[in-house]
Amino acid sequence: MAKAVRFRELHEGSDAFIIPNPWDVGSARLLIALGFEALATTSSGYAFSVGKLDHGISREEMITHAAAIVAATDVPVSADLENGFGDEPEVVATTVQMAAAAGLAGCSIEDSTNRSGDPIYDFDLAVERIRAAVETARGLAIPFTLTARAENYLHGRRDLDDTIRRLVAFQDAGADVLYAPGITDLTEIATLVRSVDRPVNVLAGMQGVHFTRAELSAIGVKRISVGGALSRVALAACIRAAREMRDSGTFAFVDEPISSREIAQLFEG
Repeated sequence: MAKAVRFRELHEGSDAFIIPNPWDVGSARLLIALGFEALATTSSGYAFSVGKLDHGISREEMITHAAAIVAATDVPVSADLENGFGDEPEVVATTVQMAAAAGLAGCSIEDSTNRSGDPIYDFDLAVERIRAAVETARGLAIPFTLTARAENYLHGRRDLDDTIRRLVAFQDAGADVLYAPGITDLTEIATLVRSVDRPVNVLAGMQGVHFTRAELSAIGVKRISVGGALSRVALAACIRAAREMRDSGTFAFVDEPISSREIAQLFEG
């Protein structure tokens, strides 16, 4: 209960809070040691960590992963649960129930179908799915935070009006937080924030997009996440090191990381 309450409170501050996205238990513990007050899982980061593509993880695997991060940390954790792992509202509702049972303080549900030819759910079904998620969340013993995601921009549909229409409908269906990943223009983000009356999450983990916390706070954003960016940074370092070994037979990369002792000190608190 305490974690769920604290998670709600974080959205009520005057400035945006940063909720980084660990991809495994180790990265989660490091982020907590560095002082972050809440975490959100990343579906892509976790998938990459087990050698799979994003959306290649089953619901049971994702919930088990999220539960492991919850058990390893003492801060609220929200889970990226993709589209709820099924088209039907009833499936989404069950996913939310499973998320709460895993100890999560919240989760996000998106309106993406994961089908390349038809990537976004029709409006009415998208709203019905969020309503089912909300109804389940409201029946829980904790103030579970349901984040509703409108995925237009991630699928090349740069339609701000439709994105706002969807988020307003998700808000009216009871969603606690609204999120439209992929918007890269501060003016558009500001318009979105003014158009709703729920906390808005912004994705700051996209290449070439360098919003600051101060800039986003100034336009009313309440939460900032980075998606799979941290996992990609780690993988990029691994690939650079591997290429150096393969191509030149040298090992200069060992001078870049922090020491094992420094990592141990962070783990030990």
